[in-house]
Amino acid sequence: MKELIKKLVEISSPSGREDAIREAIVEEVRDYVDELKVDALGNLICMKKGKSGKKLLLDAHMDEIGVVVTHIDEKGFLRIDMLGGVSPYMLLGSRIIFESGACGIVSTEGESAREAGEIMKNLDFDHIFVDIGASSKEEAEKLAPIGTFGTYDSKFRDLGEKLVSKSMDDRIACAILVQTIKELKEPADDVYFVFAVQEEVGIVGASVAAFDIMPDMAVAVDVTAGPDTPKSFKRMGFKLGAGPTIKIKDRGSVSSSRVVSRLKEVADIRSIPVQYEVLIFGGTDARGYQITGKGIAAGTVSVPTRYVHSPNEVVDYNDVLNTVRLLKALAEEGV
Repeated sequence: MKELIKKLVEISSPSGREDAIREAIVEEVRDYVDELKVDALGNLICMKKGKSGKKLLLDAHMDEIGVVVTHIDEKGFLRIDMLGGVSPYMLLGSRIIFESGACGIVSTEGESAREAGEIMKNLDFDHIFVDIGASSKEEAEKLAPIGTFGTYDSKFRDLGEKLVSKSMDDRIACAILVQTIKELKEPADDVYFVFAVQEEVGIVGASVAAFDIMPDMAVAVDVTAGPDTPKSFKRMGFKLGAGPTIKIKDRGSVSSSRVVSRLKEVADIRSIPVQYEVLIFGGTDARGYQITGKGIAAGTVSVPTRYVHSPNEVVDYNDVLNTVRLLKALAEEGV
C-alpha cells in the first residue's frame, strides 16, 4: 500500500484544481467498482453494490491546501494568498510547485534586522513573496501568471512505521478508501465512496455529493492533529500508532451518536484498535453530510497525524492499515 500512498501524496492538486488527483484515483479503482461518476462540481463518486438495501457513504477529500498568485512586481517576485489553512510561518523557506511547472522559494521582506524581526513577530501574507528565478515581471508572467495555483513541493519518505509527505491531509484517506475498495468483496450495504473536492476552503464538495444518494450513514475519513509531540495540546490524548480515532466532536460538528456507537461495535467485533477523538479545533466533511437534504447521520474516522498543514505531515503506517480494516469491517457488517 505504500506505493499507492506515494503515488497519491506526490500529486499536486490544491482546492479547486483536483483534476490530476481525480484521474489518478479513477485509474486505481475503475476495475473494482460497480458504478463510477463525476458530478458537476468535480466530486468522484464510486459505488459497490450490497444486498441489504441500505446505503453507507465513505468520504475522503481529494484537495490539499495551497496558494494562488495574486500579484507580480517589476522584478518578477510573486505575491500569493492561501487556499485553505496555510500558515505563512510554515511556508517560509519552503519550495512551492505551481501548476504551470514553475518552482519557487518563499521568503520574507525586511530592509533592516529590526524590520525583519518585527515582521517575523506577526508574519502575514502581506510580507512574504515567492522567488521563481525570474528577472522581470514579464518573465514571471510567462512562468506563473496571476491566478496560478501552487502547493508545497515536497516528496514522500518511508521511515518504516512512520510515513512523511505533504498532503497526507487528505490523500492518506484517499489511499485508505482506494485500498478498501480493492479489498471489499461482499459489502452488506450499497457502499458509496466519495472523493470530494474543496474541503479545505469550506467543505464545498461534501455539501452537494450526497444529495442524490441520501445514505443511511456517512463517515468522513480525514486526518487529525496528533497531540503526542513535546508540549502539544494537553486537552487531547490520542496518539500515533494506537489506531484510528473515532471522532466525538470538533469545531465544525458533533458526530452522530449512532455512528460513533456503530464504529466502536464493529471495531470490537473485529478486534481493531481505535481511539476516541475530541478535537478542540478544525472540522471535516462530516459537517457537509449532516446538513445535506433532510440530514444524514454522520461522523468521522481520523488518522492521527503530526505537523498537519505543513510540507512534512507524518502518519503511522499501522494506523493506516487499521483504518482500512475498520472501514472494510463497517461495510461488511453493515450500518
